[in-house]
Amino acid sequence: MTRQAATGQAGGPVTIDAIEVHAAGEPGRVITSAAGLVHGDTMAERLAYCTEHLQWLREAMLLEPRGYPALCAVLILPPTTPGAHFGMVVLEQGGFTPMSGSNTMCAVTAAVETGLVVAVEPVTEVRIDTAVGPITAQAQVRDGKVVAVTVANVPAYVVAIDHPLHVPELGTLAVDVVFGGQFFVQVPVAELGLRLGRDLGRDLVRAGALIKMAALEQLEVAHPVNPRIDAVNLVMLHSGPRVPGQPSRNTVVLTQGEPDPARPQTWTGTLDRSPCGTGTCGRMAALHARGELGIGEDFHHRSIIDSEFTGRLTATTTVGGVPAVLPTITGSAWITGHSRWLIDPTDPYPHGYTVGDLWAPQGTTAP
Repeated sequence: MTRQAATGQAGGPVTIDAIEVHAAGEPGRVITSAAGLVHGDTMAERLAYCTEHLQWLREAMLLEPRGYPALCAVLILPPTTPGAHFGMVVLEQGGFTPMSGSNTMCAVTAAVETGLVVAVEPVTEVRIDTAVGPITAQAQVRDGKVVAVTVANVPAYVVAIDHPLHVPELGTLAVDVVFGGQFFVQVPVAELGLRLGRDLGRDLVRAGALIKMAALEQLEVAHPVNPRIDAVNLVMLHSGPRVPGQPSRNTVVLTQGEPDPARPQTWTGTLDRSPCGTGTCGRMAALHARGELGIGEDFHHRSIIDSEFTGRLTATTTVGGVPAVLPTITGSAWITGHSRWLIDPTDPYPHGYTVGDLWAPQGTTAP
């Protein structure tokens, strides 16, 4: 399907139905009616198809006037493996991604509370196909309400510990490179001379964008099972070594596209409002490698707004021959509304737009 046909120019507006949800403060839009736009026999093929052909849909859903900078979304798709309830592709401001913990919590909560998956009390098991493998979520259900979701994520593993990364303006940083469903660079915020405060949001975002820019230039990564996943997507700034009896804290920087070394105005983005599920899994893998987190031990992880996920490593394993750990994350999500969006060919901004008061420059999306 071409961009022109998909936006209704060959036969009227496209209608997109969604359930609006947030997980630990991170807003998510669970899209339930776009399966016919996505092609591929496997979730890896579907993720690749979305990346190559459906950027218009991601832009329409996440950019203005239908979206805003902190918004993510999920495509609910038919499953590709027997026994799965649905497949999932994640839409973020920087592109399509294979997995997200907070967006999984949003998708599971939406699916169970609206009947897309039949609710069973006290626990409903939800099986989900992703481009990095099948995952299982346990929804705790009370009187039809999902009160918590535990996601058994794909294997998480360490690429490098304390890797020297040369970052413009920040110098050489010792960073952990990890995979928790996406590739992350993770660094103690104190190394940047900053702290994890809401009032420092712009400074934290700028630092994260600079680190991502350096990572994209200097680091080579590839998932051992799905080598198409081959770039650092996110940067986590965290509170450093664990302190007994205290929760750890973090914020994850989501850039709006790829930062350009020649254009400082692109060194921006948004902060994850949640503690970040895939980031928490990657962080636990690094802590385990450092000897700071044992198998079966709870890991309390708080966000920039002090919402919390509880993580746990359940076992060690391998993925494509690479040593890994099996992580779970538990958090809560809330439905905030139901929406029906139109993409009308007569609309002068059918695929959305950005303005520099809120957004980084995005030449392909600005009218």
